[in-house]
Amino acid sequence: MKIVVATDSFKGSLSALEVVNSVVKGIKKVFNNAEVIKIPMADGGEGTVKSLVDATEGEIVYEEVTGPLGDKVSAFYGILGDKKTAVIEMAAASGLPLVPKDKRNPMITTTYGTGELIKSALDKGCREFVIGIGGSATNDGGAGMAQALGIKLLDKKGKEIPFGGGSLKYLDKIDMSKVDRRIEESNFVVACDVDNPLCGPKGASYVYGPQKGATEEMVFKLDEGLKRFAEIIKRDLDKEVETIKGAGAAGGLGAGLLAFLDAKLKPGIDIVIERTRFREKVKDADFIITGEGKMDSQTIYGKTPNGVARIAREYNIPVIGIAGYISDDAEINHDYGIDSMFSIINYPINLEEALNKEKASFLIEKNIEEISRLIKIIVEKITTKN
Repeated sequence: MKIVVATDSFKGSLSALEVVNSVVKGIKKVFNNAEVIKIPMADGGEGTVKSLVDATEGEIVYEEVTGPLGDKVSAFYGILGDKKTAVIEMAAASGLPLVPKDKRNPMITTTYGTGELIKSALDKGCREFVIGIGGSATNDGGAGMAQALGIKLLDKKGKEIPFGGGSLKYLDKIDMSKVDRRIEESNFVVACDVDNPLCGPKGASYVYGPQKGATEEMVFKLDEGLKRFAEIIKRDLDKEVETIKGAGAAGGLGAGLLAFLDAKLKPGIDIVIERTRFREKVKDADFIITGEGKMDSQTIYGKTPNGVARIAREYNIPVIGIAGYISDDAEINHDYGIDSMFSIINYPINLEEALNKEKASFLIEKNIEEISRLIKIIVEKITTKN
């Protein structure tokens, strides 16, 4: 019997690899001789670096970079097992949790640190990049990232514009003459699961600005700044970014990556499936176990279990989903390839207890053991009949 275990993290409790290992322990209590393939997964958001590094036996690199407010912060990125692919979560350098609530102001926050992580990876020989762009504290269109990579964003006096989305209104010229030329040798794929354009009512500033600390007045100014940014990009780089779906992700960083790094935007789960060679590993599996911390009606929109089930359906492989919490509306997942779902919570416990690593690991292991016993009964019954 071949079983594939491909789960996401249980956010706030266990990493994807820790969940996978707990599942495997439960399986092995019943199917000790089974071939079990471990594939830690993610959907492009938080935890993607760790999952891909674990899945490919890569490494985590730590760097001190410029944080959203311009001070120094400790950040990280991953280098995959192929030694040439870097995986970067922009939130590690430019994320909202790095800014205290009383200091959140997208008029001044910058993506410069994200550019520094890219530069570090270039220094280490990486030429393939996967960049996750969720959870940003910024609304600068990726201007700071571009500046970190040698791109000059100049005002009418020929001076570099300051950090922050509020400075984009002063942009008059983009000078690419000093850009890091190693970028031309590199390929950039961006994990992007939103379709917001750069500007307008559904754009970066209006939709996401308020959660980053923007007032109503700031939102208007930020949106005007991004429009100016898009106009100069169109004029100087001959690239249209204002209306492209996903360009508004991460405060317009999507647009900056498209414009300055010639990046391609893809759903996060598709990137992870590709980088883990998921199809190759599962095509002859007897069944797959997947999961995430919470499964509900939103799981069908690009979350890890949905991506796993989509590939499983191509090979007619049964899929079992596990989660800490399964909502009343989660049954829609059955229509998308999750054949059966189980909560790991067997009795009433509070959130603090549920998030405890040891407790969560135990609950996963125990419930998977019971699921495996049920499968064993069914397999033996079918085998006896035949």
